[in-house]
Amino acid sequence: MIFWSIAIAVTAIACAALLYAGRGRMVNVSAPESADANSHFRLVLAGIDADLAAGKIGAEEAVGAKGELAREMLRAKAETAPAVAGEMGQGTLFAGTALVAALALGLYAFLGSPNLPAQPLAGRADVAAQNMSLDTAIERIEAQLAANPDDLRGWTVLAPALLEVGRFADAANAYGRVIDLSEPTAQLLTDRAEALLLAADGTGSEEAMGLLRTAADMDAGHVQSRLYLGAELTRMGQYEEAGRFWQAAIDLAQGDEPWLQAARQGLAVAQNDGVDTTAEDQAEMIRGMVGSLSARLYAEGGTVEEWSQLVRSYIVLGDLPNAQIAYDGAVAAYPAAFDRGELDSMALAAGLKLNGAEQ
Repeated sequence: MIFWSIAIAVTAIACAALLYAGRGRMVNVSAPESADANSHFRLVLAGIDADLAAGKIGAEEAVGAKGELAREMLRAKAETAPAVAGEMGQGTLFAGTALVAALALGLYAFLGSPNLPAQPLAGRADVAAQNMSLDTAIERIEAQLAANPDDLRGWTVLAPALLEVGRFADAANAYGRVIDLSEPTAQLLTDRAEALLLAADGTGSEEAMGLLRTAADMDAGHVQSRLYLGAELTRMGQYEEAGRFWQAAIDLAQGDEPWLQAARQGLAVAQNDGVDTTAEDQAEMIRGMVGSLSARLYAEGGTVEEWSQLVRSYIVLGDLPNAQIAYDGAVAAYPAAFDRGELDSMALAAGLKLNGAEQ
């Protein structure tokens, strides 16, 4: 009610000012020119109404534009009005301003929503997406995939998210869908094998070993599959073959990879017929594999999915400082929040901060 009272008062004042400015004037211009000018203003008015109806401008912008058009009409009338009595000019002006006011208020009453409360920042869709928990995000993606099971991008986002929350078997199935819907790569096969091994909880997986061997054969330069094969074959007591895979991974190194020391330790274990490594050595080996991905991303860049994998790996290791550094690198590489939906949800759920290095 307050809004409408203010709107009516402002409109009345504007109309009164326009009427006062245009009353009782006579000029010496022929009638056809005046008719042409009025035709022009009617076209402009129609254009404003069309833009408002199409949503190109808001109701307030339309009111302002119509007010400016009315002032332009007055200026044109003062310069090119026909030689008629002042009473006729007042009537025309009154009709024009009344039409503008009626159209403006009528259209806003129909299209506008003055009684709606202001929308809080936290209720907006873009902010809500950033505050969404990982479990909620997974539920939404799964619902979308139930309706559209051939959505490759959906499965690509879902698979690492499931791995993050510990749903390893579901993550393996999701990676399987990604492979089915796209061309299998050494990395995708290795990702599915990793999920299968985690789901097996230390008991091993024949399917995972087959995937890792296929990945290694597919890509002669793929290090991660060889590192997993070396580790699993060592656990299984097949030390001679494990040593070959450890050595193959070491041969692919440039000499400064973070995982290189762990690979050398694994090779030493295989060569010593399975002398147990300590838990610290095993963690170091995992960090080495994560470091390989990290070094490549910082040096060459990569996809947002690879950045997500790096951040997730650090979170799993409990290394939140490096997870924050990796998250900052991902934000720098992909500044648009739309591109980082799953990554932002995962990082914020783990306690990381957006642009944490700047805080």
